Amino acid sequence: MKRGTRKSEATDPATDPATDTATDPATDPAIGTDSTTDVWRDRVRSGDWAAITEEINEYGGALLPRLLSADETREIRDLYGDTHDVFRTTVDMGRHRFGEGEYRYFNAPYPEPIERLKQALYPRLLPIARDWWTKLGRPTPWPDTLEEWLERCHRAGQTKSTAILLKYGERDWNALHRDLYGALVFPLQVVINLNQPGVDHTGGEFLLLEQRPRAQSRGTATLLPHGHGYLFTTRDRPVESRRGWSAAPVRHGVSAIRSGQRHTLALVFHDAA
Repeated sequence: MKRGTRKSEATDPATDPATDTATDPATDPAIGTDSTTDVWRDRVRSGDWAAITEEINEYGGALLPRLLSADETREIRDLYGDTHDVFRTTVDMGRHRFGEGEYRYFNAPYPEPIERLKQALYPRLLPIARDWWTKLGRPTPWPDTLEEWLERCHRAGQTKSTAILLKYGERDWNALHRDLYGALVFPLQVVINLNQPGVDHTGGEFLLLEQRPRAQSRGTATLLPHGHGYLFTTRDRPVESRRGWSAAPVRHGVSAIRSGQRHTLALVFHDAA
C-alpha cells in the first residue's frame, strides 16, 4: 500500500474513462491533478450528489457510494497492527471515558487510499460547507483545494494528522462526541465501514444526535454497508425555523458491538492542534 503526499503536481487535463474525452480540471470539481486519482474520483463521482446533498441537509448525515473494495478494506484493517511509522498515536477509549475500544491516528503522509479519497471528496463537500455557513451568517474560510486549507490549519498551529483507524470488539462502543481539534474546522467528515455487517459483526450502528433549536433532540442510527462511506456533520448544521436559520449542534458515536469485530476509517478534513 503506497504512502500518499499532501502535495500534487499539475498535469495536463485528464481523460474521462467514461467518455474518452478530455476533461478540464477547472470545470470538474472532483478531478484530481494526478492521473492515479482517477479511480477515487470516479468512485466519489458515482454517487448521486444532488440526493446526497438533500439527505444531509435534512438529516445531518448521508450514505455515500462504495469507496473501498473488499481487498482495500482488508489491507487497511491489516495496518492496525503495524508497529512502524504508519500511526502517530493510539488511544484507549475506556481509559479516557470515550466509550470502549481503541483507535489509532495515522501519520502523514497517509497511505494512498486515504489521501486520494480525501482529495476526491473535498471538492464535493466544499459547496455544502459553504452553503451551510452562508445560511448561518458565518464566514466561509475554506479555499478551493484541500492543500490550501491544510496549509491554513498548519499556519494556525493545527499540524497533527487526523485520519483515524478505529477497532471495536464485542461490547465496545463510542460515546457521542465531536471531532473539532482546534479553531479551524471543516463542517463535514466521512467514515467508512471496513467490515461486513451481519457477517463480521452485529450491532455497531453509526449514531447521530442532533440538538434542535427550541425542540427535543433527534437521533438517527445507520448500519453502514461494507466499504461504503457515510457523510455527516462535524460540529453543527443549519436548521430552518420561523426565525430564520439556526445552528443545530450534532454529535456522533457508535452503538455497542453485540458480536464480532468492527473496523472503521474516519476521514477528517482539518488537522489538529
